[in-house]
Amino acid sequence: MEQTLAILKPSAIERNLTGKIIGRILDRGLIICGMKMMQLDEAILREHYAHLVDKPFFPQIVSSMTASPVIVMCLKGVDAVRVFREMVGVTNGRQAAPGTIRGDFAMSNQANIVHASDSVENARIELERFFKKGEILDYTPQAMASLYSADEALL
Repeated sequence: MEQTLAILKPSAIERNLTGKIIGRILDRGLIICGMKMMQLDEAILREHYAHLVDKPFFPQIVSSMTASPVIVMCLKGVDAVRVFREMVGVTNGRQAAPGTIRGDFAMSNQANIVHASDSVENARIELERFFKKGEILDYTPQAMASLYSADEALL
């Protein structure tokens, strides 16, 4: 099964949306196998958003992402990267489809509630960035048969 990184950004924390978002993740059938609250700093943001460091709006990213703690999660499931990205919706909340997390909760391009890894490769890199060894558990719910058919659960 794939793993992916989810970050509930300060805009989600400040608006008390964490329970609703985590509920959607669990309702969909993704498995949370690592979760913690942490305060981001500029150093980790420079690494995470390395492709944006030279952009004129990077200081705004740092400001918004350090405004409060965030919740980082490792999600696991079949096609977890794609499934979670589809749940999240497009980056700009005003353009995100209703029913997606951003479409239902965000009106901003920057204060867009949540981060989702964009590929399996980047998910591995991002998970290593935000989680130390031992913080991601090999957890599989007993209700696995209710999430997947037997042949899918082996993927």
